[in-house]
Amino acid sequence: MTLHISTDKDTGVAVVTLDRPEKLNAIDLDTAAELSTTWREFRFDDSVRAIVLTGAGGRAFCTGLDRDADVPQPNSPYMVDDPLVAIGPKACDLWKPVIAAVNGMACGGAFYLIGEADFVIADETATFFDPHTTYGMVSAYESILLAQRMPFGEVARMALMGTAERVSARRAYEVGLVSEVTAPGEALAAAVRCADVIASCPTEAVQGTVRAVWAAKEATRAAALAHAPHLVSMGNLPSEAQAGLFAGRRTEYRTR
Repeated sequence: MTLHISTDKDTGVAVVTLDRPEKLNAIDLDTAAELSTTWREFRFDDSVRAIVLTGAGGRAFCTGLDRDADVPQPNSPYMVDDPLVAIGPKACDLWKPVIAAVNGMACGGAFYLIGEADFVIADETATFFDPHTTYGMVSAYESILLAQRMPFGEVARMALMGTAERVSARRAYEVGLVSEVTAPGEALAAAVRCADVIASCPTEAVQGTVRAVWAAKEATRAAALAHAPHLVSMGNLPSEAQAGLFAGRRTEYRTR
């Protein structure tokens, strides 16, 4: 198992932890399947009324798709097999509140999760960036999901600057991606405190509110996501060319 799930039956709060710290919590195919299964099981578990999502270890919340994952693609620009497309709670039709607790790096495919959390709490060590363009890939799903909660220019800058820039927790708070910044190591506890409060409220009212908030943006989100597979298929470099860019990756970046 690459997820660790703990549930407090007294409070109704579940904590889901990405548990691959040696891989910076990158998501392989097993983890992707476990996430989808977990969200769908929570739909039927009435003892769980609020969820906190976090990553194990201090270095990363999640660094996206594991580069060792083998994902064969059809030979057509009209079809893309994306192993991360169903890892988020909303993609799995879960309308219970989900809070992301972020420490360390959150990049690339992590935004499939952060983009479908109801709000994000980060500690001071958190940094956010999107490496796609640096390595010859289109940032489509990530940019679309981030555009639901950040100003257009901030999303465009993060996506286009690739690995050259990282957004600090403080800057993420200033632009609305993060709702609270904590001391190092305190994001999970802060998220659980919020989840405890939310879980104590009548569940029908909470879930109805979650659905209402997302309904306000869902039409735009759905229309944008419909374009994403074609943009990825036509804009990504071949996997061999991507591998060459990863092999020569640069390590210099600035944090803003």
